[in-house]
Amino acid sequence: MQYIVRSLERKFTRMSAFFKAVLVTGARQVGKTTMLRHLAENQNRTYVTLDDIQARHLAKTDPVLFFQTYKPPVIIDEVQYAPDLFSQIKILCDETEETGLFWLTGSQQFHMMKNVRETLAGRIGILELYSLSKNEKDGVFFDDDLDFTLPCLQARQARAARNDIFSVFEHIWRGGMPQLISANPEQRREYYNAYTTTYLMRDATELGGVTDALRWGKFLTACAALVSEQVNYKTLADTAEISQPTAKEWLRVLAGMGIIYLLPPYANNALKRLAKTPKLYFCDTGLAAHLSLWLTRDTLMNGAASGHYFENFAVIEMLKNYSYSPSKANLTYYRDANAKEIDIFVERNNLIHPLEIKKSANPDGREIRKFSVLDKAAAQRGPGGVVCMCEKVIPIDSKNCFIPCSLI
Repeated sequence: MQYIVRSLERKFTRMSAFFKAVLVTGARQVGKTTMLRHLAENQNRTYVTLDDIQARHLAKTDPVLFFQTYKPPVIIDEVQYAPDLFSQIKILCDETEETGLFWLTGSQQFHMMKNVRETLAGRIGILELYSLSKNEKDGVFFDDDLDFTLPCLQARQARAARNDIFSVFEHIWRGGMPQLISANPEQRREYYNAYTTTYLMRDATELGGVTDALRWGKFLTACAALVSEQVNYKTLADTAEISQPTAKEWLRVLAGMGIIYLLPPYANNALKRLAKTPKLYFCDTGLAAHLSLWLTRDTLMNGAASGHYFENFAVIEMLKNYSYSPSKANLTYYRDANAKEIDIFVERNNLIHPLEIKKSANPDGREIRKFSVLDKAAAQRGPGGVVCMCEKVIPIDSKNCFIPCSLI
């Protein structure tokens, strides 16, 4: 299978030249190892995976001997299985000024991340890789940071693929797992069956103490039914036949595994009665579609949930964009007691960029009237608009545009 260039490569290469160790986290099977092994092709870099029982045993029982056996510079896969290595990595980092010695991958989870941050503070860069974005599949890469100004959007438009509803929903339905690029529907279905029953169940057991496979499966399906909606712990608990505290803990486990993304609500002291519940998105829309039994692209595209899946797609593409870009952005959503909602706020450089997300190719420009809530919040408003299926950037007013989803 041909290698697909990842947007994170640029950032990873820079972090490796600066830090002595770099950890790439993310869900299972999103391509962490493939990316690192591709980047190491012309280097003399050792490779070891802690999925290997013997290597894992050595790492746990004798970290010094482990690094005599697997000498740096080294790629260590699934490092979460041997947290004892971090203290020895710290010692080895402190003995040299050489950067990029340790390339690590791990399925993100709380105990490991806490351990890494405490033990290797100042020595390690931590990056997250997600499943393939649509632009990565299309071979489209942008040089600039996304700031939603008209010149920025027009420059991106010159590089991006033309918006096409069938192409977008093919990506949404198929998902971004690299192995599924050329899979037929039957292969895709069996892949996700195996993914949920092996990786997700095993990791949930090891990382979150989940022991009931039947209820865990019901819980995953219940989460998929809530894509792009506020989290409802009672609904999740009732569907999976578990308690609400357990539902909250299992949701935390899923987020820690990189399976779901919880978009936090916007908070502002000047505005009262704002929502306090996060919204739920799947990091891979293909997995959500599989769990909800959308068996073909067209049934999903024409079904009642198509708008929710399009919103999930747009939010996660933005999450990937800002995770891989040079500048950081904070993503939130707005909802008040009057049920007035704005799908996403992108907060960067002390500006808030308000965005609505619509599956339509010709949405109503009046959607941007809601953005005036930011004036009451005394927040500095930046350019925004409506992310949609339109084919070209179209200005709505001096600050807002209709934005093709291919530009995010």
